[in-house]
Amino acid sequence: MTDPRYQKLANLLVGYSTALKKGDRVLLDVTDVPDEFTVELLRAARKAGALPLVEVRHSRVNREVLMDTTEAHAKLVRDVELFRMKRVQAYIAIRGSSNSTENADVPSTRMSLYSRITRPVLNYRVGKTRWCVLRWPTASMAQGAGMSTEAFENLYFDVCTMDYRKMARAMVPLERRLKRADRVQIKSPGTDLTFSIKGIGAKMCKGDRNIPDGEVFSCPVKTSINGRIQFNTPTLYSGTKFENVCLEFKEGKVVSATANNTKRLNEILDTDAGARYTGEFSFGFNPYILNPMCDILFDEKIAGSLHLTPGQAYAECDNGNRSAVHWDMVLIQRPEWGGGEVWIDGELVRKNGLFLPEDLIPLNPKNLKS
Repeated sequence: MTDPRYQKLANLLVGYSTALKKGDRVLLDVTDVPDEFTVELLRAARKAGALPLVEVRHSRVNREVLMDTTEAHAKLVRDVELFRMKRVQAYIAIRGSSNSTENADVPSTRMSLYSRITRPVLNYRVGKTRWCVLRWPTASMAQGAGMSTEAFENLYFDVCTMDYRKMARAMVPLERRLKRADRVQIKSPGTDLTFSIKGIGAKMCKGDRNIPDGEVFSCPVKTSINGRIQFNTPTLYSGTKFENVCLEFKEGKVVSATANNTKRLNEILDTDAGARYTGEFSFGFNPYILNPMCDILFDEKIAGSLHLTPGQAYAECDNGNRSAVHWDMVLIQRPEWGGGEVWIDGELVRKNGLFLPEDLIPLNPKNLKS
């Protein structure tokens, strides 16, 4: 018997996140996902009148694709994938893997080459389709969260099927504030960072792009960041886990970067010229996500967190930075994580993970849950 939560999630992805309608062409891109859920997603798309394409992938096979890729191979993949992406109006990707570090032994040079060459596929998908990307719950994710598999699965479905319409209404004032803001200052243990977001804009993420969701993002003016930021959340990138990442900025550029694996960190930041500049700044506030699990689609939404992103900027909030890298690094500012403050144009807007201005209080966890 199929888990009834599968149908609920499939209906959310089709009816709300991508709003499929009759005649839409949608690519369903699934990696290490139970066939039962893929079937439910396929049925939901057809029930909406859409025309689904299905791509079934496996992470161990994907690793082999990357392991010995060449420039010619990556260009072929790019051309084929881009042709298909240009034929659809919507894209839903579900990614599961029993091993979150499957690509840990792929040479960084191969990863960088493949990411750089195939980047146009991602850029087109983000800019030209109605898309939604989510993880599938696995035992390794449960382990990363320090939970049993059953408890994590329950959390996963609570998070992924929450009332995103209510959250969207609460986001509006924060988006409005960031659109008119200039100076941002972040203070936390080991962190004192300033930058400008003047003229960049802001975008709220309300469950129609990523699931789970719960963030409003902007982007630093490319050369405006100065200071130091000490991240307190582990981060997984290109199959390698990093902890205690510390970045120092001067006129927008990362001039010093250290972590538990400083060599690998700097290899990634040297992928191209844009990787040492930033492409995103965001507040996270999903009330159900409290602790990191080394999965960025969850970790970037942690209640009381913010993230700063070396690499590519999004078109919606564009500072002009271009890179094959887009690496969200998370700082949690709730008291049990060391606390912290975010100031916008001289006003303290969040302290120890809680919003203070009256118009932003609905975004605090107890209000989003109720």
